[in-house]
Amino acid sequence: MMIEMQQLEVEGRKLTVFLPPSYALSGRQYPVVYLHDGAKLMMSTLNYMYRLFREGLLAEVIVVGVDSEARNDEYTPWPAHAATEGKEPFGGLGANYVNELADVIKPEIDRLFRTVQDARSTGLVGYSLGGLITLYAAYRRPDAFGNFGMLSPSTWYEGMLEYVEQHSLPNREIRMYISLGNREGIYKSNIQQNAVANTLQVYHRLSGQLQETNRLRLDILDDATHDLVFMARQFPEALGWMYGHKGRQVTIKPNEISRGIAHKGDAIVTGASPALPGTETWDIRSMRNGMLYRIFVHLPLKPPPPEGYPVLYTVDGNAYFASLNDAMRLQTRHPKGLPSGLIVAVGYPEDGPFVAERRFRDLTVPDRQQGLRPDGSSWPVNGGADTFLDFIEFELMPQIEGRYPVDTRQQALFGHSLGGFFTLYTLMRRNHLFQNYVAGSPSIWWKDRVLFDMLPEFETRLRNSRLDCSLMIGIGGEDTKLLANAKQFYDRLVPYEGSSIQRLRHHVFEDEGHMSVLQPMFSPMLRFVFAKEGERMRI
Repeated sequence: MMIEMQQLEVEGRKLTVFLPPSYALSGRQYPVVYLHDGAKLMMSTLNYMYRLFREGLLAEVIVVGVDSEARNDEYTPWPAHAATEGKEPFGGLGANYVNELADVIKPEIDRLFRTVQDARSTGLVGYSLGGLITLYAAYRRPDAFGNFGMLSPSTWYEGMLEYVEQHSLPNREIRMYISLGNREGIYKSNIQQNAVANTLQVYHRLSGQLQETNRLRLDILDDATHDLVFMARQFPEALGWMYGHKGRQVTIKPNEISRGIAHKGDAIVTGASPALPGTETWDIRSMRNGMLYRIFVHLPLKPPPPEGYPVLYTVDGNAYFASLNDAMRLQTRHPKGLPSGLIVAVGYPEDGPFVAERRFRDLTVPDRQQGLRPDGSSWPVNGGADTFLDFIEFELMPQIEGRYPVDTRQQALFGHSLGGFFTLYTLMRRNHLFQNYVAGSPSIWWKDRVLFDMLPEFETRLRNSRLDCSLMIGIGGEDTKLLANAKQFYDRLVPYEGSSIQRLRHHVFEDEGHMSVLQPMFSPMLRFVFAKEGERMRI
């Protein structure tokens, strides 16, 4: 038998009831899952669900799709302004809707069908605003529902993050499943751009209360946007985690798209075979932006000094790490060579040296670019520098310090082109993170030279305090505007060398272009970062 589908109406509310394949053949009772937005999720996955039920890969449940003709009102916990100008505001009738589910619809379903009626066996699942009202229901009616599935929940909703921060779950025996696409809200300019960040913060808050690993799960979907195609794929995942297999609570293996966080924790780190001798490569999922990063680490040949290794962090690791690793292996092997140090390159789990869509997002501050890029392609989304810095400061650096012996007083940052912009931005905004900064051919042109707009405030800090950091700017004999911008930026800082700034260097490699400058720049950069001042390497 196939899944049986019945249409009902309870006090004017239209319902679609899906009975599992064995329902007509047995006399047993079944858990019930209530879906917002009617039958959409179930109909999108009906054949797949039938297969999972029939093959014993998913515990059979009764699924009830609940229609709504006013989802902007019923799926929102309180009134709020429209997310987009010109749209209708949100009505905030969610409490009434949740109570109707618990006090009217659930009792009627329990009367008409063979159900397991206790809250532990009863679930709510919804996507988008339906995920929002599911989250709200966990606070309002845990007496009626014990399993909550939130697929791309609209945690950007005005006041929801504050609500979660200010309220504790009344029942900590419930189970909650959350899925999220890490590209949700990526092109939004309204409150919906906070979709990923808010959901991750909600997860952090909930993880502090649902401390058993079988009570909270987060799946992050790489490259997924806020679309039903991705949410529907996670519906079976949610049921599999909440209800398991043949009555046992187990997890269905994630499908190809749901690579993510299986249980609690700030990061998932997975080992990878080193591609180069003397290196380690591993992946880490940021709980700041949901993105997956590939970390390349150069392991020094010599044992660490008592204070630990100095560290050079670099962005665009896919492009530069191999060359930097080779340079360090050659220049540190001789007793009179460079002192040993770690190199930590932040890259992406992609092929090719540059991943434009990711680096534009991570290495820039927000700006609206007009027209096309010089190569004729569209401008990628941008403006995530501060979130990327949060990832480096609060997630990556603690991981590095926990894995390797590190001298936290000797750390450096290198970036080239947009990475050079990012390096200078970090110097001006978070100079406490690193002691040495190296900017290669920096894209100071970004956002109409916004770094120069920031300089007066930075110069005030330089006049009033000693920053105890050093800066090297290296650039090829390339575009005259790039050269002029770099020299002008350097000239503005010259008065502070030796006082607020320890060392300040400006190197022009006349015969090199924007990309070819990298190789000749690496050796002076490594000396600038790792060698003692005034010490000449004799190798």
